[in-house]
Amino acid sequence: MTTESLNPCLRFAPEVAQARAVGRPVVALESTIVAHGMPYPENLHTARAVEDLIRAEGATPATIAVMEGCIHIGLSDPQLTHLAQSGQQAMKLSRRDLAFAVASRRLGATTVASTMLCAALAGIRVFVTGGIGGVHRGAPQSMDVSADLLELARTPVAVVCAGAKSILDLPLTLEVLETHGVPVVAVGQSAFPAFYTRDSGLTADFQLDTPTEIAHFLQCHWRLGLPSGVVVANPVPMESEIPRVTVETWLAQALAEAEQQGISGKASTPFLLKRLAELSQGRSLATNIALVKNNAVLGGRLAVSLGPT
Repeated sequence: MTTESLNPCLRFAPEVAQARAVGRPVVALESTIVAHGMPYPENLHTARAVEDLIRAEGATPATIAVMEGCIHIGLSDPQLTHLAQSGQQAMKLSRRDLAFAVASRRLGATTVASTMLCAALAGIRVFVTGGIGGVHRGAPQSMDVSADLLELARTPVAVVCAGAKSILDLPLTLEVLETHGVPVVAVGQSAFPAFYTRDSGLTADFQLDTPTEIAHFLQCHWRLGLPSGVVVANPVPMESEIPRVTVETWLAQALAEAEQQGISGKASTPFLLKRLAELSQGRSLATNIALVKNNAVLGGRLAVSLGPT
């Protein structure tokens, strides 16, 4: 498939277009982690490092964002720098927000849900992120459920992540994924990881240990005509893990502060991650960076095992 035959709203970076032309696999990357997930300049350094790790595995990175009325599949370094420095000027884009951002020529950073959608439009099957969204704590009252879960139910992209973010209701998150037929594969262990922590205390649907095994599973899943994505839950490296009880202590304080300040919806995740970084004196940020890099290595290897985009 040529880039010209794809959606006209997409604009491919030269590196990505070249990769497609020669049959090199491509790995999608979200941009919310750059614009909203980490402070500057750590966000820029991490984004560059993640892209380089994917290149080192023989794949081509494609950071996705909305700029100048187009969905960019791959960013130049000046574009990546602009996004990293944009702060709250960049819209946080889920599926609902994409058309508005394109039509109004707004700067927008894609979440897991919208990056999955854009990757599928671009013919990319592997996407690397930090952690997926899910069912928020207190959701039975607030109905606050991430669009990531519904996107996983309908968009055939493998999402390499460190499980779901610790700030979520993890049992309900896994229950919703099961209801929608989304397989959850844990890499090298049976436990479902919880972002900063390797073991959430919950069990993933399946355990697979190598990129080759995961690639074969994905090929079977999609050849059967199953329309969903797949969660590839890759635990944070052991040396960077934060114990679950420690994370829960910090999180309890951050959640209480969010409630006191009336912070909810899409604003809650950036607030909670920022407070965790402050309460942990930077330890959570260091772990976040380590797990994203770890996911990039696996994502690159998985894309190569799957073959050309």
